[in-house]
Amino acid sequence: MYAFEFHRPTSLRQAASLLGKAEDGRLLAGGQSLLPMMKLRLASPGTVIDLGAVPGMTGIERKGRSLVIGAMTRHAEVETSPVVKEAIPALAHLVSVLGDPAVRNRGTIGGSLANNDPSADYPAACLALGATIVTNQRRIAADDFFQGVFTTALEEGEIIVKVVFPIPSRAGYEKFRHPASRFALAGVFVARRGGEIRVAVTGAGDSGVFRWHEAEEALKGRFAPKSLDGLTPSTEGMNSDIHADAAYRAHLVGVMARRAVERALRR
Repeated sequence: MYAFEFHRPTSLRQAASLLGKAEDGRLLAGGQSLLPMMKLRLASPGTVIDLGAVPGMTGIERKGRSLVIGAMTRHAEVETSPVVKEAIPALAHLVSVLGDPAVRNRGTIGGSLANNDPSADYPAACLALGATIVTNQRRIAADDFFQGVFTTALEEGEIIVKVVFPIPSRAGYEKFRHPASRFALAGVFVARRGGEIRVAVTGAGDSGVFRWHEAEEALKGRFAPKSLDGLTPSTEGMNSDIHADAAYRAHLVGVMARRAVERALRR
């Protein structure tokens, strides 16, 4: 690591102020992405601002037809929460296949969303569920939040405070995991709420998480795996690397989507 200044603010206002004043500042949540990057010298921020002592940024609460999760809530808390399991069991399942126990016990939902790794799981849940990302300055719809690989709508000095998930009537998530990293080669989150159906794909697109509109239309007629039989997304815009080419990833998306619908129907 290179030398850097370290701050541990005790209020959200203080954290925002430090971030605004820092010439090259980075926020530290769970540290599961930032710290390895710094260790490998792929990132060298001049200032690191730890959010661990900022009050009011953790917790899980059901409010009417919404599930509210604080940005500093750790993955393991989401996975084991009775509130999450009752309101959106698909979200608890998603976290159970996220990384490994070490990552789940340190990583946070806010950190994952702010990083927006193209193979991360939470962005698919946010996009499919139509979540709202609440910052210290505004509310951002998930459709507007994710803007490409490692790119979000967050502006300078903006900090994620909590995430609001509308509670669906049905939801399911399935992913094909890389055996070493456990990141998704292709992950699909399917959600039904009222007459709206949303299907979000992670791990497969070369621009990060995206909605698969053709699958959404197919499922509107009948919310069943058979509605997706023979349906595969275009290979255009699919990621292709040493782990899987575009055609294979497109195939996996179709398979994972059908499995996600099957899981959604089990509730």
